[in-house]
Formats: sequence, structure tokens, C-alpha cells
Amino acid sequence: MVVAQPRRIAAPRFEAHAAFVGERIDVRGIGDRVASFPPVVGVGERGCAVIFRYGAVVFFDVGDDDRRQFLHSLRERITEPYPNPEGEAATIVVEAGEREGLGSDGIVVPDATIERLQVIAFALAKSVALAQYEAEVAEVFGRIEPLAGELGKARRHQARQLLRHIGATLLIQQKLVGRVEVTEKPELLWEHTELEGLHRRLDDEYELKERHVALERKLALINTTAATAHDLVQDSRALRVEWYIVILIVVEIMLTLYDMFVRR
Repeated sequence: MVVAQPRRIAAPRFEAHAAFVGERIDVRGIGDRVASFPPVVGVGERGCAVIFRYGAVVFFDVGDDDRRQFLHSLRERITEPYPNPEGEAATIVVEAGEREGLGSDGIVVPDATIERLQVIAFALAKSVALAQYEAEVAEVFGRIEPLAGELGKARRHQARQLLRHIGATLLIQQKLVGRVEVTEKPELLWEHTELEGLHRRLDDEYELKERHVALERKLALINTTAATAHDLVQDSRALRVEWYIVILIVVEIMLTLYDMFVRR
């Protein structure tokens, strides 16, 4: 349920929920926007949702039923929805005069303006996206890891599977760099420089850059292992063909000798 909302949430304490629902969300012409880049729409009686094209939705002060109803309304806009979306929750505490950032009770802000909520949404959305890609990489890593210890035993029938693993890791890398832009600073901060401190602290608290680097290292290892195993399979196939050629040459020579000396 989408409704018009004011430029801030008045509640002194409320919940944020992030979900990574699919490969992509079409945000064109969506709802009555409270703000753009990323789009913010009102949801429920007093809450809102921040929607990211790369598949994340972050809700602020929205109950369970309204969240489910809103996601249901987005179903036609979601490309390749995930059956079990990754999620992240946080409590937003509004306390004027306190230092912004993640505290013992939650994320502390002096006021809940839409711009501040957008900055928080960036961190939560990137966190759930990383969680999704971490799970995907772990799955690929589990399949590819046994090959690391037995590269010399890779068989021909594994070549196609290895190419699929390489393709999967390249796709994840493309998503991280081209869609989520984990290491990029939100454009919003160019107009609201006063929010840079909040963005930096949330980035540190959720370890976004560190998790991104760890993912890149795993992806590089998977690529190297899969590519090496695939090369060995190809080399083995090429060597087998060379042996076939040698055998054929030997047979040809023996037939020639037979014709020359035996059937003479």
C-alpha cells in the first residue's frame, strides 16, 4: 500500500527492515515519490520504503503486513525474484544532540528526515546485497574447492561445469561493480555533505568495504582454480589427440613397411 508521506518520520524510535528480493526492480513510474535517487515512497500509515534498482527494498516504520502487501504489489516489477530473500533489520533511535551512527540501542540520528533515511538505506541495502552474493559465492566455492586439491584429475566431462563456475563468478563481479557499487559514495552526499559522517560510520559498522574485498578475493580464487582446471582438461584432451595422431602415424609406417618387405 503506497501513500503520500511527509519529509520525515516523527516517531522517536522505529524499525528498519531491508530485503534483497530479486535480480532487479523496475522503478519507472512507481508510486507517488517522496524523494528520488533512490526512489522513496510512503508505505502504511506513517512509514516509507526506499527502492533500489539492483533488487533491494528498505522499509522504515512499516509493519509486517504492510511490508508483505507492498512487496506483493512490486512482484511484476521484480526480475528473477529470490525464493528466500536475504534480510537485515535495525532500530532507528531519534535523539537530538547525540552522535550519529550505530549505538548500543540502534542507529542514532538527530532527526528522521528522508535524506537521513536514504543514507541509512544505502548501507542496509548494500549489506543485504553482499549477504546474497556471499551466499552465492559460498555455494560456488563449495563446488569448486575439491578441484583445488585434484587439479590433475579433472576430467573432460567437467569442462562445461567449470565454464559455468567461471561464468557465475564473473556475473557476481559484474553485479558488485556495475549494479550495487559497494565502494561508491551515494550521489545524495554531494548535495547533503552534512550526512557524510553518518554514511562513513555506517559503512564502517557494516564492514561494507571489507566484505567487498573478501568477496573479490574469493571470486578471484574461484576464477583461478576453475580456469586452471579447465586448462588442464583442455591440455589433457589436446595430449590425447596428439597420441592418437602418433598412433596413426605408427600404424601407417607399419603398413608401409609390411607392403615393402612382406608382400614384396
